[in-house]
Amino acid sequence: MFTLKECGSPLRWNLFSHWVNKAYLADYHSIITILGIDETSTKKGHNYMTLGVDMDSRRVVFATPGKDVGAIEKLKSHLEEKGTKKEAIEQVSIDMSVTFISGVGNCFPNADITFDRFHTVKVINQAMDSVRKLERQEFAMLKGHKYTFLKHDKNLSDKQKEGKYGLLTLYPVIANAYRLKEMFNELWTFNTIEEAGGFLSYRVDLLEESKIQPFIKAAKNIKAHWSGIVNYAKSKLTNGILEGINSRIQLVKREREDTEILTTLSI
Repeated sequence: MFTLKECGSPLRWNLFSHWVNKAYLADYHSIITILGIDETSTKKGHNYMTLGVDMDSRRVVFATPGKDVGAIEKLKSHLEEKGTKKEAIEQVSIDMSVTFISGVGNCFPNADITFDRFHTVKVINQAMDSVRKLERQEFAMLKGHKYTFLKHDKNLSDKQKEGKYGLLTLYPVIANAYRLKEMFNELWTFNTIEEAGGFLSYRVDLLEESKIQPFIKAAKNIKAHWSGIVNYAKSKLTNGILEGINSRIQLVKREREDTEILTTLSI
C-alpha cells in the first residue's frame, strides 16, 4: 500500500505508467469493425488527445496526443500493427470535426461515418439559443432562460414548464424557433436511411423557409453532414461509450493534478 507521501510523489505514477505501457505493448485484439473516435483534454488550455475505441468491446485500443488528421493516421497504423487492416473498419462514430472527417475518409476507406446524435442536436440547439439571444436584446424577460428552451419538459419542474409556455405565448419568434427545434426529435426513431432521409429533407426545408437566420445556418450545416446524420438510422452508433471513458480520464487527470499540487507543497 502507498503511503500518503508516496501518493504525493512521482513514484506511484511511474509504476502506473510502467504497467500500462507493458500491457499496451502486449495487447493483441481481435479484428475491429466498428470504431469510435473522440477527443479529450489532457491539461488545462488547448491540450488534447485522440481516443480510438472498439465499440463492440467498449474499450480504448489507442490514444495519442493531438486531434488532427495525423492522430487518425497514427490510430490506423496502430490498428494494422495489432491485426486490424484499415479495410476491416466498416463503421466509425465521430463528431463533426473537419479533421476527423478528413482523417477517417483517408485512413478507413470502407467505413461509413455516423455523426454522434449529440452533435446533431447541438447544431439545432445552438440555433435556438441564437434566436433567444437576439430576442433578448429587445425583451428583457428572456434573460436567464437559455436552458428553459433547450431542456426537455421531463427535465423541467411544473413551475418551469408553466413559465416556458407562458414565454412561448408572449413571444411568437421564440415560439416558432422552439417549434423548429422540437420537430427534429423524431429523427432518431427511424430504422432505415431512406426514412430518416425523407424526414430530414422535409424538416430542413422548413428551416430554410422559416427565414430565421440561425436556423437557415443550421440547415446549411445539416446538409454538409447529411450522410453521417442519416446513417444513424442504420448504425445506431453514439459516442455515449466514449463520453463515459472521457469522464473517467478526466477523473484521473484531476487526481494527477492534485498529486502534482501535493508534491509541490511537500518540497
